[in-house]
Amino acid sequence: MLKLAVSKQLSSFIFEFNHTINCQGVTAVLGVSGSGKSTLINLINGLIKPDHGFIQLNDEILVDIEQRQFILPNKRDIGTVFQDALLFPHFTVSKNLTYGAKGIKSPKFDEIVDVLNISSLLDRYPAMLSGGEKQRVAIGRALLTNPKLLLMDEPLSALDMPRKRELLSYIAKLVSDFNIPIIYVTHNINEVKCIADEVVILDQGRLLNFGKTDDILQSDYLKAWL
Repeated sequence: MLKLAVSKQLSSFIFEFNHTINCQGVTAVLGVSGSGKSTLINLINGLIKPDHGFIQLNDEILVDIEQRQFILPNKRDIGTVFQDALLFPHFTVSKNLTYGAKGIKSPKFDEIVDVLNISSLLDRYPAMLSGGEKQRVAIGRALLTNPKLLLMDEPLSALDMPRKRELLSYIAKLVSDFNIPIIYVTHNINEVKCIADEVVILDQGRLLNFGKTDDILQSDYLKAWL
């Protein structure tokens, strides 16, 4: 359960979000460019500090401005996968995967590597990988931090269609195999259809709609998108 009641002054508008996300399966965050999708992600992971309000993940307060509480990003037990894989170029895939890993024993490492189909890449360097392979390694690295929540900020935006389809199948498998909740930022309706259980729609820094995927896809707001 993720509870947010926050506001943040941005350059063009005030971002405000007051809602509880169930954090079961995949929750897609949908909206046009500049609607505040990445702001929401970075408030949750601690890269941005809200001006007002609080964020609570399960029973833990991540930030409470009024009480002057703020847990640093590396202490939040939240994994983030960005548009760019952000791998260390001088590390092999294996070393990239284990960087920042928390208490992961060999069976868990092997399981993650197997689910993401990256065992053949472990001795390679990032320069030797395709875009899809880099993103799979980035997802594996995030999972190996043993997170309570996985955030994905448009992780497929730089990939071609075949690689997108391939990676979507891996993301869906993560939910079923590891039972880890995912908040997935995108502006692509097809990605939402494929993997999302619930959808958040943002518009100009405001929560426009929230609900089950099938219901949200029937909303008037998305008719033009569809």
